[in-house]
Amino acid sequence: MKRPAMSALPSFFSRRLQLLLALLPCVLPLACTPSAAPAPLAAGETPAADTPASTPGAPAYPVIDSRPFDPARLSKPQARIRVEGNRFVNEAGATLVFQGVNIEDPDDLELEGHWNKGLFEAIASWNANIVRVPIHPPRFRRRGADAYFELLDQAVLWANELGLYLIVDWHSIGNLLQGRFQDEQYLTSTTETEQFFRAAGIRYRGVPTVALYELFNEPTFGSKGKLGSSSWSEWKSFNEKLIDTLRAQHPEAIALVAGFDWAYDLRPVAGAPIERPAVAYVAHPYPGKAKPPYPAKWDEQFGFVSERYPLIATEIGYMRPDEPGAHVPAIDTGTYGPDITHYLAQKSASWVAWCFSPSWTPTLISDWSYTPSASGTHFRAVMKSRAP
Repeated sequence: MKRPAMSALPSFFSRRLQLLLALLPCVLPLACTPSAAPAPLAAGETPAADTPASTPGAPAYPVIDSRPFDPARLSKPQARIRVEGNRFVNEAGATLVFQGVNIEDPDDLELEGHWNKGLFEAIASWNANIVRVPIHPPRFRRRGADAYFELLDQAVLWANELGLYLIVDWHSIGNLLQGRFQDEQYLTSTTETEQFFRAAGIRYRGVPTVALYELFNEPTFGSKGKLGSSSWSEWKSFNEKLIDTLRAQHPEAIALVAGFDWAYDLRPVAGAPIERPAVAYVAHPYPGKAKPPYPAKWDEQFGFVSERYPLIATEIGYMRPDEPGAHVPAIDTGTYGPDITHYLAQKSASWVAWCFSPSWTPTLISDWSYTPSASGTHFRAVMKSRAP
């Protein structure tokens, strides 16, 4: 939902410096060597650069490399999650329904002084079992792959200690296939996206805390697309290629695939699902996407998927019209909160509420003392009612 723009970063990052860093990859293009079928890396092995075919006209972003995270650093054993039919299950085969929260981009949290274990402790105190980590491509580039993965490593350690799982989310909004994006903070390319998930697969293979990999936050195209149009066939093909790239390094990775219309419309899945195993589907059913009564509309757009595949709403949330920062499609004047959590429970579907922040709207907390907002009060109560 609503995130501060790149220009809203703390004052000690001047706008001139931000622009210089943003333009640097464009003025210093890097030569890269294609690699059609990368082999998994052993611990300590240095990855080679590869550049799959990119979005037409996209800038040449820096090559993304990574090295494996050492699972011995984890303080507690944690069950590996896998897909079985339409369910997420643990190693014993027991169904796991995820309920949790989104956080701000770790880059922002670190710059603001809020990237710490206390944040994850507060989330765990709500009885959440998963945290979605949104990674904005320009923020990732500005900090650099090594430094950014170190932030993610901290999240892995804190989450593991507290019994939480993580979603790694490549947080862009737009038409990736045509290189058209909603805002400068979502700029990326197909090449960079593939390189990121190759690097993430290298980094977190064998690390059960990183349970899910969300390949692209919100594709805007479809029947209501305003940033160009791409077909489901094209989007399906790219996601399958991206899954192959990820699993060449991390064969057990669970991929999350979003539907059209800002991750709302999954209807094409009925006739042409992703042809890869261990895939779950994503919806972002904010209140403004449909008018109540909701259930019949939700069934048509995305709910039917839960009959055959795991379904996870990686963004849900709402605000009253009079709350600061209230905006479409998150404005709710009625019963959306109870409606969406009840609906997803009936479908045995997972969800992640947006956002455990007092400024990224719709907010779940009112301050950095973690005081729940109106919507946060509802989602916290639902999570606390779930057996640990």
